[in-house]
Amino acid sequence: MRSRPILFSLAIIGYVVMIVPILFVVLSSFTAGNTLSFPPQGSSTQWFEKAIAYEPFIDALGSSLLLAVLTTTIALALGIPVALAIARSNLRGKAFIQSLFVSPLIVPELVVGLALYQQAMITLRLDSFVVLLIGHVVILLPYAVRVTGATLALSDLSIEDAARGLGASPFYTLRTVTLPLMRPGIISAALLSFITSFNNVPLSLLLQSREFRTFPVTMLDYVQQSYDPIIAAMSTLIMAGTVVIAIIAERTVGFAKIFGGINK
Repeated sequence: MRSRPILFSLAIIGYVVMIVPILFVVLSSFTAGNTLSFPPQGSSTQWFEKAIAYEPFIDALGSSLLLAVLTTTIALALGIPVALAIARSNLRGKAFIQSLFVSPLIVPELVVGLALYQQAMITLRLDSFVVLLIGHVVILLPYAVRVTGATLALSDLSIEDAARGLGASPFYTLRTVTLPLMRPGIISAALLSFITSFNNVPLSLLLQSREFRTFPVTMLDYVQQSYDPIIAAMSTLIMAGTVVIAIIAERTVGFAKIFGGINK
């Protein structure tokens, strides 16, 4: 990298642009003042205590966790068979099928949310939670299909052929050979899907109801009404949790290996 000073400088600028705002939020959450400002006015952890005790945040946090778990489970249940069909079958048009399931990544979430709102909630009069669940599953399917499919592309097909050659049935081979080979991709897809669903704002903002409010939207509403450091403290806690999840995933699964095969 040092042999290419322009690329090295651009990389440094990129890291500064991404990290410095985060540092401002983290440092501001430890302020002893009553307003969100930088530099912080003294040092205190009072805003973390108030953030944890703020009931709307806790209720919304439980709602977001529930939604993220449900949508991640459904997305994996749908995505894993699709990934298997694309990687191991002789279906015609596999490239088109793969593109179809990856297409939600290139469609703006506001467009997806507006379409679901008009067709599912207004026309079909479905419950808002059901529509929100459908919307989150749609945007998570690309992770389930692409990441698990990358693991299959990197796995050794001869292991499955050997199992079938030794008399194992297709289902037994799937359960004892194929799925264990897919485990790193399944775990990675689950983590990515969970974080994506939990942090989603556009779909949740359009499709949620008054009875079921997600955590990011609740934080957004709070920022519009108040300017105290509670929001910085809660943001710091969420960032810390996300970093911990990412570190655990990297140490136990290895994101670099999984993502390295996505473009192959």
